[in-house]
Amino acid sequence: MMDQTLNGRIMKGIGGFYYVETASGLFECKAKGRFRKEKLTPLAGDLVTITVREDKENTIDRILPRKNALKRPPVANIDRLFLVISAAKPLPRTLVIDKLTCIAEKNGIEPVLIFSKTDLAPIDDLVAIYRTTGYTMLFNTQLDEIRAQIAGRVCAFTGNSGVGKTTLINRLDPSLSLETNEISEKLGRGKHTTRHAELFHIADGLVIDTAGFSSLDLLQNEVILKDDLADCFHEFRPYLGECKFTTCAHIGEKGCKICEMVERGEISLSRHKSYCALYEDAKAIREWEL
Repeated sequence: MMDQTLNGRIMKGIGGFYYVETASGLFECKAKGRFRKEKLTPLAGDLVTITVREDKENTIDRILPRKNALKRPPVANIDRLFLVISAAKPLPRTLVIDKLTCIAEKNGIEPVLIFSKTDLAPIDDLVAIYRTTGYTMLFNTQLDEIRAQIAGRVCAFTGNSGVGKTTLINRLDPSLSLETNEISEKLGRGKHTTRHAELFHIADGLVIDTAGFSSLDLLQNEVILKDDLADCFHEFRPYLGECKFTTCAHIGEKGCKICEMVERGEISLSRHKSYCALYEDAKAIREWEL
């Protein structure tokens, strides 16, 4: 058999080996040494060109331009990020939810909110907060609607440990039987169950399941500068540029259009409080230090 050049997508990487899905099948590959010199690491989700050989190891020859890439978990080309939010055990924290949506927006990823464990506590207040964002909001029981959101896209699920991410993925496709762990009663949180990033075919789309998509890892490894923060709040965007002063930080300045919309109820007060808290954190970040 002559060498074949194929295009495909990296489905997972383990121990220096990458498993690339192509129209001709799944191939185990090694990355060419030049990627190391270029300080470019192949990631799960990458679109690549590979060479398939009969007597030698297959190689990844080229990584196509990425739509986006996250530091940790190290994955690329995500279209949608499903934030699984439990009504209780663990309790939802709006500041965490809001920073996660900002991280998604910064990377060109569409957030979708999925509420779980709604039999344990009411979520009317949460729904009211996020109704003004324009984000799609679903319950974890709406499996057909979630599948429709996945179809044709590369997606990932995130949220605090114990919110039911992997359980939900198993319900979306029972043939996967991904490992889950129950909530630790002592710690009040779940244990990580997934050891590496891997893409699965679900509902005519691809879903990444990885413990690295816990909210903690995303929050620790993705940085948003203060000048970029307002644009990461989806509902702020129609009003950006309409403030009285071009230097407006949207914290409480006179003539701030964002603050006006908060007073009018067009923007959630809770979301604006999160923005102010994140802005204070972002002020301490120096771009040249990154």
